[in-house]
Amino acid sequence: MKTYIIHVNGQRFEVTVEEKKEGAAVRKEAAPVTAIPMPSEPPAAVQGPPSSSKAAVGNGNIVTAPLPGKVVSVKVKAGAPVRKGQVLMVLEAMKMENEIVAAADGKVAEIYVGEGSSVNVGQPLLKVE
Repeated sequence: MKTYIIHVNGQRFEVTVEEKKEGAAVRKEAAPVTAIPMPSEPPAAVQGPPSSSKAAVGNGNIVTAPLPGKVVSVKVKAGAPVRKGQVLMVLEAMKMENEIVAAADGKVAEIYVGEGSSVNVGQPLLKVE
């Protein structure tokens, strides 16, 4: 038997699991299970890429891809004014949609990728002046 601690929706559970021995038959009926929530400690801060679904990424005036993925939609057109935090395009990565937002107010000068384009980390997506 092995005991694991599992976190589900912010609650902590202690689960005991029986290991299957080599050549042992597998029981088909399930044993009764009672889940008892355990107090959880607050999660430790993790350094790394933004954890929200919105990413404001830029290198000067060039907005770049924060992760590899596929452009699902482009929400702006060249020449359009944009405000800080406005969604510029949506990038799908690992079956999740990530909104790429403007880091500052400006005007879209050029768009380098279109819907359906595959992009890599750091690849220029568009230019905001």
